Amino acid sequence: MNALVRVSAIISNAPYLLNVDCDHYINNSKALREAMCFMMDPTSGKKICYVQFPQRFDGIDRHDRYSNRNVVFFDINMKGLDGIQGPIYVGTGCVFRRQALYGYDAPKKKKPPGKTCNCWPKWCCCCCKSRKKNKKAKSNEKKMNKEASKQIHALENIEEGIEGVDNEKSSLMPLVKFEKKFGQSSVFIASTLMEEGGIPKGATSASLLKEAIHVIGCGYEDKSEWGKEVGWIYGSVTEDILTGFKMHCHGWRSVYCIPQRAAFKGSAPINLSDRLHQVLRWALGSVEILLSRHCPIWYGYGCGLKWLERFSYINSVVYPLTSLPLIVYCTLPAVCLLTGKFIVPSISNYASIIFMALFISIAATSILEMQWGGVGIHDWWRNEQFWVIGGTSSHLFALFQGLLKVLAGVNTNFTVTSKAGDDGEFSELYVFKWTSLLIPPLTLLIINIIGVIVGISDAINNGYDSWGPLFGKLFFAFWVIVHLYPFLKGMIGKQDRIPTIIVVWSILLASVLTLLWVRIDPFVSKGDIVLEVCGLNCN
Repeated sequence: MNALVRVSAIISNAPYLLNVDCDHYINNSKALREAMCFMMDPTSGKKICYVQFPQRFDGIDRHDRYSNRNVVFFDINMKGLDGIQGPIYVGTGCVFRRQALYGYDAPKKKKPPGKTCNCWPKWCCCCCKSRKKNKKAKSNEKKMNKEASKQIHALENIEEGIEGVDNEKSSLMPLVKFEKKFGQSSVFIASTLMEEGGIPKGATSASLLKEAIHVIGCGYEDKSEWGKEVGWIYGSVTEDILTGFKMHCHGWRSVYCIPQRAAFKGSAPINLSDRLHQVLRWALGSVEILLSRHCPIWYGYGCGLKWLERFSYINSVVYPLTSLPLIVYCTLPAVCLLTGKFIVPSISNYASIIFMALFISIAATSILEMQWGGVGIHDWWRNEQFWVIGGTSSHLFALFQGLLKVLAGVNTNFTVTSKAGDDGEFSELYVFKWTSLLIPPLTLLIINIIGVIVGISDAINNGYDSWGPLFGKLFFAFWVIVHLYPFLKGMIGKQDRIPTIIVVWSILLASVLTLLWVRIDPFVSKGDIVLEVCGLNCN
């Protein structure tokens, strides 16, 4: 992408760029005009770095089993960010301002005057204020003339091939700074100073072609700031998050545009294994950013990034960490059923009220968000289900792969996710592809199903009194199973059976965890006092 940016600057140098993935196409011919309405707005257009459009997809099954449409993110989260400093860049369907990609700061608004002459006596205004105003105006005028002459002089030197600059050190310094930032190309550097675009005067087609070949060379970015401060930022497989983050740190803001007709459409991986690998790639990129110097937790303070926007970027890089507590939460219901103990202690009425109030507030917030974003309950539920599926598989693997890559230098191979083809409608949906990402969710499914069977059998053997405490344990176990149901359905597919290799590995892992739990027996203290005798308040 950075090479294309440089070549386009040499050939046409248009002030705006369109970025679309290879598997996307333009679905609305008026989308670019809508983006220009934001970019060329006379009041706030100068501060907009990019206009992001939501992703829409073709070839997804009607039930959207694996939440490929991701409507909760695109229709709720991104719309919410539009009211702060703008949405994050998602890697496609985006119109950029070229100057923002070059790492320049956003233009600052002029501060309104503090006090006018109406607040002061006329004699004070005439004597004191006029002197200060004249001095300030003269100093500002000198400063502006000095900066303008420097910039014009540097531009003239660049366009003339920097002849005769060696004798003037003051003229050479700006040029050296530009070359260190943008690379060794005088024509390209000249194009970066043209905010409204255009080609340097007197340039011929032959010279521009030669320069275009030069700027796409393999070694052009060496000893420059390309990939660090300029263009698409390197250092993560999800370079889109880093690129948008750097722009917002420079004080720019972005805009989220949702036309009635989808601006761009593309294809999505509808197969379970491919979808998990796609989520793995996204999560791995977030872990890489989390462990890098560009982490939004500690990078970019004292610049133009707003606090709420920073929180959104922090959320976009720390979410793989939630896989660890999620694994624990999905395992605890089965542990309660297998051991006959309820790990959560009994709470007081006051604590119950607090818990219910928290639960109701979360539910009310979700309902309001769905109503505001126009998201249906079906799409919201699919998003919740795949959050559990991806959290117990792709996010967990990404966390460990990211730690190995950053701390130990063990590189993980990344392959482009295969998308839906034209062989048949939803034909890829039922194709099984082996991957180790399938083992953890299936293990949790097997453990919880075994726990339900054991819990019900134990209640039948012990009589009617044991059914009351069992309902709470069964509720949590069924809650986990219902969340993982699309995963189980995707595993079975059209074969009406789960592949043997997955079953063997999952049963083996479930058995090892069960035996390990029995061996540890955490409910029995060192003094051999059984928890059933004294309860949770043992001394």
